[in-house]
Amino acid sequence: MRLIIPVSVVEFGGTGQGVLLLHGLMSRAAAWWPVAQWLRPFGRVVAVDQRGHGRNPQRGPFRTEDFVRDAAAAIEDLDLGPAVVIGHSMGGLHAWCLAATRPDLVRAIVVEDFAPDNRGRTVDEWKWLFDAWPVPFQSVAHVTSFFGDPVFAEYFEEREDGWHLIASLDDLYEIAAEWGTRAYWDLIDEVRCPSLVIEAGRGGQLPGQMVEAARRSRGQYLYVPEAGHVVHASAPWVYRGAVEAFLSTSISPV
Repeated sequence: MRLIIPVSVVEFGGTGQGVLLLHGLMSRAAAWWPVAQWLRPFGRVVAVDQRGHGRNPQRGPFRTEDFVRDAAAAIEDLDLGPAVVIGHSMGGLHAWCLAATRPDLVRAIVVEDFAPDNRGRTVDEWKWLFDAWPVPFQSVAHVTSFFGDPVFAEYFEEREDGWHLIASLDDLYEIAAEWGTRAYWDLIDEVRCPSLVIEAGRGGQLPGQMVEAARRSRGQYLYVPEAGHVVHASAPWVYRGAVEAFLSTSISPV
């Protein structure tokens, strides 16, 4: 079994059953801090930097299966299982796939704003946005002003010439490129644990897919019309209420 590297793990506190948080593309474990504060009554809350992100030194390969194996190893090595797995965007995809392939490790999942079938879409549709960033940013305030949300400050670090994204853009493009080549319906059909699927009204996902994924996995579904892609940051009280209600009925708080 591969031991999880301590520098890429954030222990947020709590005791009992494991709650594993999986961030989205470009993000990092520490960005879950606001959510982790109210999750602690439900167990021991842990987030990990996924490969290619944060302080995790592991780069490629970047297949979905590699990320899922990493998440499984985190649950096993940190003695979290069976865990509640909560994922945003890319992390939501990994939560679905982990629940499908390692049901012994997963008690319940929350998937936030990821469409399971992006075949035909390419990174060129949004890569130009990243290329237009005024890198390096001059300060944390510059980062938050540019993106319009303080959560983005967590994704950057200060270097000699200013503030840079911690993750490598080339790595991010490689990770996302896979999503345009495959669909994940077969794995979603295999999910048997309780699940909650949360879709952002302003998140840009392909319409109808997330509600269909919830139906196929026999899960709950919530559409948040006012929310941007990071629902837990743009509509935090709606997100919190939905997740707390789901966990309260799906698992027992400790």
